[in-house]
Amino acid sequence: MILYIAEKPSLGRAIADVLPKPLKKGEGFIRAANGDCVSWCVGHLLEQAEPDAYSPEYKSWKFEHLPIVPDVWKMKPKYKMRGQIAVLRGLVKEATQLVNAGDPDREGQLLVDEIIAHLGVKGAKLQQAKRLLISDLNPQAVTRALGQLRSNREFIPLSTSALARSRADWLYGMNMTRAYTIQGRKVGYQGVLSVGRVQTPLLGLVVRRDEEINDFVSKPFYEVVAHLTTDAQQAFTAKWQPSEACEPYMDEDGRVLSKGLAQNVVGRITGKNGTVEKVTAQDKKLNAPLPYNLSSLQIDAAKRFGMSAKTVLDTCQSLYERHKLITYPRSDSRYLPAEQHAMAPSVIATVNKGAAELTQGIDAPNAKLKSKAWNDKKVDAHHAIIPTEKVANLASLSPAEKQIYLQVARQYLMQFYPAYLYKETVVEIVIAGGLFKTKAKQENAIGWKQLLKQAQSNANNGANSVEKGDDEELATIPPLTQGQSLLCQRGELLEKQTQPPKHFTDATLLGAMTGINRYVTDPEIRKILKDTDGLGTEATRAGIIELLFKRSFLVRQGKTIIATDVGKGLINSLPLSATTPDMTALWENTLDSMSRKETQYQAFMQPLISKLDELITQAGSVLPTALQGVKSPTPFKKKSYARKSTKTASTPKKAVNKPRTTKSKA
Repeated sequence: MILYIAEKPSLGRAIADVLPKPLKKGEGFIRAANGDCVSWCVGHLLEQAEPDAYSPEYKSWKFEHLPIVPDVWKMKPKYKMRGQIAVLRGLVKEATQLVNAGDPDREGQLLVDEIIAHLGVKGAKLQQAKRLLISDLNPQAVTRALGQLRSNREFIPLSTSALARSRADWLYGMNMTRAYTIQGRKVGYQGVLSVGRVQTPLLGLVVRRDEEINDFVSKPFYEVVAHLTTDAQQAFTAKWQPSEACEPYMDEDGRVLSKGLAQNVVGRITGKNGTVEKVTAQDKKLNAPLPYNLSSLQIDAAKRFGMSAKTVLDTCQSLYERHKLITYPRSDSRYLPAEQHAMAPSVIATVNKGAAELTQGIDAPNAKLKSKAWNDKKVDAHHAIIPTEKVANLASLSPAEKQIYLQVARQYLMQFYPAYLYKETVVEIVIAGGLFKTKAKQENAIGWKQLLKQAQSNANNGANSVEKGDDEELATIPPLTQGQSLLCQRGELLEKQTQPPKHFTDATLLGAMTGINRYVTDPEIRKILKDTDGLGTEATRAGIIELLFKRSFLVRQGKTIIATDVGKGLINSLPLSATTPDMTALWENTLDSMSRKETQYQAFMQPLISKLDELITQAGSVLPTALQGVKSPTPFKKKSYARKSTKTASTPKKAVNKPRTTKSKA
């Protein structure tokens, strides 16, 4: 008997639906006519033991206990999941073949692996276990996936990296939270000071941005614009480019701070002739953006619809599980398997049938085109989020579901349009010895941008329009040639003010998490990180952001996200290394290399434990005075020290930051 162990019941039902009929439903499983069975977890069936499971004395929070580092990690069944564990125990004994059908990500791999380990599976049955990767719950896609089973052993590094991540979260979160909560009481702060490996550096980004804005002092700066005409009375403008001689009067960003200098330039060029020194015209092309992964979809939806990261994730999960209209949403990949290009005509036809508004009045997508999205080297357990071969009934979707489905479908259709072609012309002009520049853009072929223009025209008064910048207004200049004489009718002085950085929004905070190397302060660490390295994972980012709101560290003011007094007090009480992304970004990079067999488990855990020793010692030597006089928010349970699970409402809620670990040889 083959036993398929799915991550959740909805996935289990999708697998059972393509097995031989008739199906017989049991308590916690479905048996097919050929005897094969499908059962499931309901999220994590196991949770990591609390500190007092290692020693009763750890039930009390005392500084002398820290850091608490288990020698042998303990797991315990979740109380409400004991029945399902019993069901799986019986089926595993009966089975001759096991298939891990967890979601196609790091957490999904570990979630099933840990229950297999907990049930004591060994020997040939363990060695011969298979892996089923399903990213589309429609029957034809599930059937295809069943024909492409892989050895579960291939995914041991993925499971090990998830194990290391969860243990790191437990070690760091539990010990640091206890340490700073204990110290906080000494200065009169009565709340729990939750510290997390990812949540705290994220909070640090917001606190530092808020402080930078509060401390910002605006200064005036000056620009000069030349209003020019040709002999044919064609008018245009060009902007002054200050020379090296002006540097003493400029700031580090090249802005002129001396009004007198700018006024002098205005006086020198008004009424004078200028000469075209250089004309550079270049044909350029812009290929379609790649299909979405979860973060890029969350960022676009935040910009265009004002959706929070959690709303986007929950909406995607509904479109995937309930409506079966999109593929697996918790993906970190923006690429597609090459073989999937053969499905393009079918998927395009499906999208056009259910969402004809996307291509109404524009060129039809060409299924023969193959963008750079199809790249097997960039695809492993999961691929980009794309529409499925199921026709959408837009009228049956909620407004958010419709918006997200159309975003995903439009981004997929872009792959079947030619590049956007344009000519960029840069002109340099000399007037009275000063250099002026202007730039223009001429559209040659609109290509994939047709889809964005169509989206704009469909929007109601711009309410759901594409973001500004997707279709910027094109600047134009008259035809100019090198050596051509021009008249500067007048110079214009523009007085401007330096602007503070903007507060974070959902979109920019997600952007910071996905491109965290921009915020890493240590140049050596920045060298190690790749552009794609991020803070947190696709599956966890929305939950981490929401957790900071739930713990009253952050609040929203419209689309703006700002830190509360508690959030500021916590960050200003912690050592810098705990509040910047350097350390955790490096950890994420190491975990990623572990999933690719490039780093060993102990090579990650040992430095982490050593660093934790240092941090606890540091915590004990300094009182968190920044929290004196700060009122704590509504109390929450002490044990909620760790990162909250980001599983959607379709699965039971887990205890906050319960690590997904199991006994392991790692």
